[in-house]
Amino acid sequence: MRHSIKAALTAALSLSLLSTAGAQSSRQSTLVIGGDFSDLITLDPGVSYEFSGSLVTGNLYDTLVAYEGNNLSTLRPRLASSWTVTPTSTGSRITFKLRDAKFSTGRPVTAADVVYSVNRAINLKTPSSFLYTDVANLKVGSVTATDAKTVVFDIPKTANPNIVLALLTFNIGGVIDSAEAKAHETNGDYGSAWLKDHSAGSGPFVLNRWDKSAQVALDVNPQAFRRSPNIKRVILRYMLESSAQQSAVNSGEIDVAMNYTPDAFKDVAAAKKLKTQKADSFLLAYLGMNSAKGMPFEDARVREAVRYAIDQDGIISGLLQGLGRKTQTIIPIGLAGSDAKIYYPYNPDKAKELLKAAGKGDGFSVDFFVSTGSCAGGVPCADLAAKIQADLAKVGIKANIKQMVNSELLTAYRAQKAPLVQVSWSPDYPDADGNGTPLSDYNAKSLAWRNGWQNADASKLAQSAAIETDAAKRLNLYKQLTALMAKDGPFAILYQPSRPIVIQPNVSGFNQNANGDVQFEKISKK
Repeated sequence: MRHSIKAALTAALSLSLLSTAGAQSSRQSTLVIGGDFSDLITLDPGVSYEFSGSLVTGNLYDTLVAYEGNNLSTLRPRLASSWTVTPTSTGSRITFKLRDAKFSTGRPVTAADVVYSVNRAINLKTPSSFLYTDVANLKVGSVTATDAKTVVFDIPKTANPNIVLALLTFNIGGVIDSAEAKAHETNGDYGSAWLKDHSAGSGPFVLNRWDKSAQVALDVNPQAFRRSPNIKRVILRYMLESSAQQSAVNSGEIDVAMNYTPDAFKDVAAAKKLKTQKADSFLLAYLGMNSAKGMPFEDARVREAVRYAIDQDGIISGLLQGLGRKTQTIIPIGLAGSDAKIYYPYNPDKAKELLKAAGKGDGFSVDFFVSTGSCAGGVPCADLAAKIQADLAKVGIKANIKQMVNSELLTAYRAQKAPLVQVSWSPDYPDADGNGTPLSDYNAKSLAWRNGWQNADASKLAQSAAIETDAAKRLNLYKQLTALMAKDGPFAILYQPSRPIVIQPNVSGFNQNANGDVQFEKISKK
């Protein structure tokens, strides 16, 4: 009897140890990231156009070429093992040779899949379709497969092949398993409804599940040619409040926190118990002013008044605790073509003069759309909005704050229904045109369009700069464009932030580059 009890206890203890060891092993191979992912609308690479969407799709799908780590000036092979650019009578031709790669389904990645993915994005007319149609000037038929491993892009003279290569690194360049997408197509949607919350790529991870407003779970893709040394699962947990992230990091519940407030980040950096990264970014935090006919910001003098009314120094030194740089033009610091000139020193009196000249000397009221989560640089959006609201009130503008989750805010903004909006923008690819075209050219149906602002001179300058290959001439065009936008555009640039990131000591290889990308397969845990 004693022997039986002893044997049972021994067996139970062994099972307990095995279970504990299994749990520890699972936790060690799982990376949990806490952050504000509330802007996530879809995981379809041809449709996704949000920061969180880029973060996730960049790990689900491979592009032909890519930037690695913090080197955002040198293109590297990804699905393409090599490529050549040659002049043609009508423009230029980019020829890609594909490497041997497989989708998560086990099917080989072929040139036909690349052609399908490009044509699909053009036909869907998504938020990022303009990159193919307006920037690359591609149409259905411009991209062809000469054999299973060779893809040819025929670029017209109206587009710059170097920019085409750069934009292929963005979400829209993600290559989709065409057979899988076609199998889930409904009503001619190219499988978009299914791909919203499923994956069909060749990237290092596959989508396990997306629990809306809760978490996104990714599993390692065993077919991928780039894989993590020991991370088998990545979980992105929705944590809109910095306080929740702080508590979760301290308890070991999460491995990485992406939205610490500046104050908390300063404290944890001083304590040195956790790793901290003050990551550079090409982000611009800005106010978008709807300038359509009949809107309060239709008059350029009103927009100019707002720019004079904003206390940028107070935002950067007070709210951001230095986690931001002062800039007032549309191209971020760090990209060729950026303009360091300060066009609008803080001057409430000048703002009042402009409002009076515009016939709004008694002020006016406007709805102010603001996210419920964290804004660029980790500052709570509500705190930043309160500061903006107070600054505008001093010159007679009553901004009525309307808070909403990012996905709702972006949907309204993209429908031109945001009178005044507090948001951020980062170029889709690390080139001045990544901001020049969407912010300046109404025809691109991007930010200028969302704010109902149309200026033929700005469109012409943006288009000319995009295709100019002479570096000096290109810089001169951007100098003219940034000056025009600073004076007349529908934006008040608030600051260019750094990203405050806090990481557990046993995590290595986590790096978010200035474009916002994180390669999950580069990360490991001890």
